[in-house]
Amino acid sequence: MKNILSGLALVLMLPASTSWADKLVIAGRDGAYGQALKIAAAAYREEHPDVEFEQLELNGSGLLEKVTIAMREKSSAYDVIMLDDPWAPEFMSKGWLANLDTLGGGVDDDFVAATRNVARHPVGTGAYFAVPFVGNVEMFAYNKDILAQYGLAAPQKWTDVLAAAKKISESGQGPSGLVFRGKKANPIVTGFLPILWAYGGDVINSDGQAVLDSENANAALGMFLELAKYAPKGVETYDATEVRDALQQGSTAISIEVWPAWVPSMDDPKTSKVPGQVEVMPAPGQNAGSTPMLGSWLVAVPETSANRERARDFIDFLTSAPMQKRLALETGNPPTRASVYADPEILAAYRWYPGQYAALQIAKPRPRTEKWAKIEAIIGDYLQLALIGEMKPADALAEANQRIADAIAN
Repeated sequence: MKNILSGLALVLMLPASTSWADKLVIAGRDGAYGQALKIAAAAYREEHPDVEFEQLELNGSGLLEKVTIAMREKSSAYDVIMLDDPWAPEFMSKGWLANLDTLGGGVDDDFVAATRNVARHPVGTGAYFAVPFVGNVEMFAYNKDILAQYGLAAPQKWTDVLAAAKKISESGQGPSGLVFRGKKANPIVTGFLPILWAYGGDVINSDGQAVLDSENANAALGMFLELAKYAPKGVETYDATEVRDALQQGSTAISIEVWPAWVPSMDDPKTSKVPGQVEVMPAPGQNAGSTPMLGSWLVAVPETSANRERARDFIDFLTSAPMQKRLALETGNPPTRASVYADPEILAAYRWYPGQYAALQIAKPRPRTEKWAKIEAIIGDYLQLALIGEMKPADALAEANQRIADAIAN
């Protein structure tokens, strides 16, 4: 009896939270995305005060490294993870993520189809292994006042872009015709892909074969290099900062690439000399239609999480329409739900959202391959060699294509 009473006393001395409280560990991004997760976690705790959160805020490469190691080791360290959509094929195909069709009932149709498709494996048809969290999409931007000065309308094809850039640049009156990120690796590839796709080209075909040396791809690279003639000197080193500055200072008429995080500063008089002048739209088309690049971020539950049901419940809360609206208004987080893009308060706050939504609806993801990081680096190297004139365009694409084929095979 004495032992029983002693044991009971020990149990009573323990805090209730030790036995019963849930804890969710989130591996996510830093910056605005990390702030959005914090806001959602705090709001979730208001409804579920017994839940504790631990949140890692990491840059993109740091996040990928940590979650990849954890998944390979079958660790239960994380309950919710953020994934850039190009990472998803590896995480889904290797069984690292919980099947959300059986854990909570899939993903509803209010999410924009392009963002839903990359949350499935196989893409667009299989089970859901993630939920779309950030509706990031590449857009095309132009200064409507500068174009109007030259009697130009918003370009619908890349040939229109070239004609406009040439007319503005050759006038010698100030602004460059256009700007883009020419820095090798991800920046230059990101700018080139919507042109490649608009010309009917691709990196990898539906059979998984490298096809970057096609006639259409050569035409696309030809257009890209023609456009570069009307970009500022030194564009081969440009990244996001230089592109944003050119738009905000009114020193360029067109940018072939902008992202949702870049756009708000264009309307801020504290940072921009051209508030209200920059318009965004889906990328122009050419042989094929407009094909912006998708840059969605997803949230998923690791298969090894010890708290899968609670993690799924938090993800549903995080990606609900009310929370997406709140996060859009408070942090600028790009929504993934169609209903949020139609919300009057959202539209009043962000005049560019109709163009952003139009781009998101027709966005195309990068090739669904585990080798994308390696392939992107190859393309970036050869695009810049062509841009700076060290390789002929056809030779650059042919060599890049062979290296991509080797990467796919090995």
